[in-house]
Amino acid sequence: MKRLEGKAALVTGAARGIGLEIAAAFAAEGAAVAVADLSLEESAAAAAEIAAKTGARAIGLGLDVTKEADCERALAETEKAFGKVDILVNNAGITKDNLVLRMKETDFDAVISVNLKGAFLMAKAASKLMLKARAGRIINISSVVGQSGQAGQANYSASKAGLIGLTKSLAREFAPRQVLVNAVAPGFIRTRMTDGLKDEAKAKISEMIPLGRMGEPGEVAKAALFLAGDDSAYITGQVLAVNGGLYM
Repeated sequence: MKRLEGKAALVTGAARGIGLEIAAAFAAEGAAVAVADLSLEESAAAAAEIAAKTGARAIGLGLDVTKEADCERALAETEKAFGKVDILVNNAGITKDNLVLRMKETDFDAVISVNLKGAFLMAKAASKLMLKARAGRIINISSVVGQSGQAGQANYSASKAGLIGLTKSLAREFAPRQVLVNAVAPGFIRTRMTDGLKDEAKAKISEMIPLGRMGEPGEVAKAALFLAGDDSAYITGQVLAVNGGLYM
């Protein structure tokens, strides 16, 4: 039997990269999946691709996670399509890197709004369904820089560290209703963003990582899949690091 057979999941920031890999992994294990991203066109295309490859039910949603009404609509549309929402993955995120002395206030606010506030709004909307059902999983995609910090990423690091605090607080609040909340903290993962780095930069990054290489999106997806399935039924409020030993 597939690990997520009969489950329904909503994944934000899922039109590409890690989010797309997570949505595809869930679908391959039997879940019906709502692929949500800022662009409805891209989300719909990703959902169609997932459905074609896995045979699972998949829908695309346009979603701005910084708007509460949009978050509530996305959960309502997912529930309408699949009858319920068992799993929420808060993956939507942006970067606007710069040194603090050069960072604009608007760039700080934008990153916090999408990465942290967005996860709060989505979790709040999802909790109305999950707490009533007395079951559910919320998985927040944090980052190694939320644990270690990173020069030039004060806004991003703060947002990802905030996600860890949010995860632990939600876990405590929701545990009495059997809603589990955990985080995954990826390190350097090979995505379109890192593919754009020069070979020299990639080599330096690999030298910093004890395992000697960047991670693959699928390796992050497997961690999320574990937290979404029955094998993690006694785990909540935790941060699962997928970083090759970069931060211990």
